Amino acid sequence: MSYQLPQGEHWQVGTFIKTTSPQCVEILGGSGLDFAVLDAEHAPFDRGTLDLALMAGKSVGLPLFVRVLESTAAGLLSVLDMGAAGVLVPHVDTPEQAREVVAHCRYVGGQRGYSSSPRAAGYGRLGMKEAIRQGDLKLLVAQIESLTAVKNAAAIAAVDGVAGIFVGRADLALSMGLDSAQAPEVLAATEQVVHAGLAAGKVVGMAVGSSEERNKYLAMGVRWFIHASDQTLLRQAASAIARPSTVTQLKAKA
Repeated sequence: MSYQLPQGEHWQVGTFIKTTSPQCVEILGGSGLDFAVLDAEHAPFDRGTLDLALMAGKSVGLPLFVRVLESTAAGLLSVLDMGAAGVLVPHVDTPEQAREVVAHCRYVGGQRGYSSSPRAAGYGRLGMKEAIRQGDLKLLVAQIESLTAVKNAAAIAAVDGVAGIFVGRADLALSMGLDSAQAPEVLAATEQVVHAGLAAGKVVGMAVGSSEERNKYLAMGVRWFIHASDQTLLRQAASAIARPSTVTQLKAKA
């Protein structure tokens, strides 16, 4: 059964996976998360480690997106053939760019090359017709993370084949010459993107650092949340059981 983004009042929460360990994916598969995102943009994933992670996700029923390093035809084809539930594409700034990315991800009406051999085609079991049908159900979420993208958010969200938009507040802050994702200007632009996505009838997602922040944006209509990362969750859990004096020393060194 294909993964679906949340609809209506339903919402979902996942996390970034930045550790190239299939065992980490297996563990998260039993956590109750709705999905996770392999962060190939900012973590040291290659084709081999992505393949193992996606295999692990399939084994435990955890839908995995891949935040791709680059939005080339080859890069998108590779992760979709490995069986990703969808792709999170960074730095989508214009509707023209969004249409190009959609074309790279689609068989019908697009430019995605077909092979019966990868995991996405059931290693030949599905047959061409069914593999194409299932392949074109994979989801594309466009990251909005520049001033240009904010201005074009409504047009990007309206592109057929874009399933949702995702606010990347850190890079958005940088595009504004700021060094805080919580700056008032960034938060105002974030709300603008949220309203544009919802007006287009698309799912809006974002990364959050706490349940309180998640609830704030849930009230605005955001429904797809990436909460922290495997690294952050591990660090927080370890810090919670560490001796207080040790934690104090680590903070002082930082």
